[in-house]
Amino acid sequence: MLVVISGPSCAGKDSVLALLRERQYPAHFTVTATTRPERESETFIRHMSDSDFTDLLENDGLLEHAEVYGYHYGVPKAPLREALDNGKDVIMRVDVQGAETIKQLVPAAVLIFLTLPSIDEIEARIRSRGQDDEATVQRRLKAAVRELDELPKFDYVVVNERDRLDDTVDKVEAILLAERCRVGRAQVTL
Repeated sequence: MLVVISGPSCAGKDSVLALLRERQYPAHFTVTATTRPERESETFIRHMSDSDFTDLLENDGLLEHAEVYGYHYGVPKAPLREALDNGKDVIMRVDVQGAETIKQLVPAAVLIFLTLPSIDEIEARIRSRGQDDEATVQRRLKAAVRELDELPKFDYVVVNERDRLDDTVDKVEAILLAERCRVGRAQVTL
C-alpha cells in the first residue's frame, strides 16, 4: 500500500509521521529530497545541492518532483521500490501538487489530506515558527487557500486540532487499518 499524507504548510505532517514512527507503525517512511536549507529536528528530509538534485532528476531517480517556494523537492524512487518489493507499506509526505501527481502515476495510492481547523489557525502556526518574512507568510497563506480547494481530490481528510496530535494520529492509523482491510485492494508497483 502506498499512502500519501499532504496538506497546507504547518498542518502537522511531520509531527504525524514522527509519532507514527515513534509508535512503531509497521511501514517504510519515505525521505524527501530537497534543496531547501535545513530546519531544526527534521527527520523525513534529505538535504542536497542543486546539482545533486538535478542529477537525480535527470537519471529518472524521482517518482515526483516540484519547485515549492523557490526550492526543489522530490521523492526518490529506489527506496520506494525496495520497500514495496519487500511487501512493506509505504507512507510519504508530499505537497498537494505532488500528491495529485502521485495519484495519477499510482491510482491505487491512498491520499490523506491533513489540515487545521481554519485558515486563521494555519496563519497562526506559520507565524509562530518565526522563520518567514511577511511576503513569505502571505505566499504560504495564498497557497494554503489553493490547497484547501484541492481537498475533493483526496480519499480522506483529517483535521489536526490544536494540542490533539495523539487523536490526529489515531485517525490516520484508523484509515491505514481500514485500507489494509479493503477487499480487492490493488497491488502497488512502481
